[in-house]
Amino acid sequence: MTKLTQKNKRTALLCGISFLNLALFAIAGEMKDANGPGAATKNQIVIKDFHFTPQTLTVKSGEKITWINRDDEPHTVVSVEKQFKKSSALDTDQEFTTIAGAPGTYSYFCSVHPKMTGTIVVEK
Repeated sequence: MTKLTQKNKRTALLCGISFLNLALFAIAGEMKDANGPGAATKNQIVIKDFHFTPQTLTVKSGEKITWINRDDEPHTVVSVEKQFKKSSALDTDQEFTTIAGAPGTYSYFCSVHPKMTGTIVVEK
């Protein structure tokens, strides 16, 4: 009977650990979703409703910058000062990433919708 009790305790402990793991995964998923599909993260620019958000992004030289298209329409990212290579047309949920170069203030736009503009400020 002692073996059965130890087996039940072990089973209960394993069930408790499994439940705790599931709860932690659920909490992590909620935290991830708290930003929502239209929210920006560090050095990320979201394209939504024919706007770049944030409109101005400040980064350090050498950091990655990522644009993600959350619109149903394709968009491009083109540097006015040719600081980075032009993106291809980004469909919904596609991303374009570049590395911030020399310090300065640089403008970019969407060649499909030229009224869509943004600014990158690169610091040392």
